[in-house]
Amino acid sequence: MTAFDQRGQKVNNQINVAGNFNFGTNNVADMSSELQKLLDEVKKATKSGDIDAETGIDVEAKVKKAIVHAEKSSPDKKSILDNINGAKSLIEGVSSAVNLVTLFIQASDMVRRLL
Repeated sequence: MTAFDQRGQKVNNQINVAGNFNFGTNNVADMSSELQKLLDEVKKATKSGDIDAETGIDVEAKVKKAIVHAEKSSPDKKSILDNINGAKSLIEGVSSAVNLVTLFIQASDMVRRLL
């Protein structure tokens, strides 16, 4: 196992992502529930102030749109990815949201693989 020397590291606000994400799923039916977990993390980050309220509203809206497209009988890969990547771009510059950005990248990878 790799160990990281974190002595002297200074971390300000940082989102610690909790939950059991399964972006490695091979089941298209799981995609919506995984995106819902991502939405829950966005809401937590907004509530805690790690993401400002206005940005949080915009990010939530894009994730909700991705979920709606994922739940269609024929999910639209482009629309889902556009919304996920759009949400990610809104928080990429927020240093406290680096873990959340990673989740958006993993969600995009899941969509590309499944659809």
